Amino acid sequence: MTYLADGVWNHNIHHMPVLLRALPRPCGSALEVGCGQGFLLLGLAERARRVIGVDQHQPSLAEAAERVARLANVELVEGDVMTHDFGTTFDAVVSVAVLHHLPMDEGLARMRDLTSPGGTVGVVGLARSRGLGDFAMDAVGFVDTRLHRLRHPHTMVTAPICDPAESYADVRGAADRILPGARFRRHPLFRYSLAWTKPAI
Repeated sequence: MTYLADGVWNHNIHHMPVLLRALPRPCGSALEVGCGQGFLLLGLAERARRVIGVDQHQPSLAEAAERVARLANVELVEGDVMTHDFGTTFDAVVSVAVLHHLPMDEGLARMRDLTSPGGTVGVVGLARSRGLGDFAMDAVGFVDTRLHRLRHPHTMVTAPICDPAESYADVRGAADRILPGARFRRHPLFRYSLAWTKPAI
């Protein structure tokens, strides 16, 4: 079954259930890094007692504010996740299509450091295709995308976008260095996912 947040679909929304399934249970607090238009915040608010979304793009935050206005457990922060002082750590730190905007190793390390012992880091991201295996997966993705767009209303990403510099292999290597034991998966619809549980003290 396809995931529709706020009744619409795109590649990022499609993969959000991967992160929602990775959340610890129970989940007291969750941070979304680069919350953008707020689609994932809707799902996080149903599963965590307290949710913070951080982003630097004011127009996206304004849209997110409208989307989550009735959710008392969601707070929005305009700021840079790499430098903002949250004053706490979180049971879950997640992001969608954000990591390639950050220095890869430093971004993963920051998400790790913001996670409480026993908590989860979850990433859905973009990477550059290199090699026949990646391009074969992309071919499947192009067909699947057309089918989804025929079935579901599509919404554009209004936050700033950029092409990823790192390959899927580069991302896997960074995860091995920064989040040893992380589960990496390549998805057909032009995304990968990482899930990692921080060791308990």
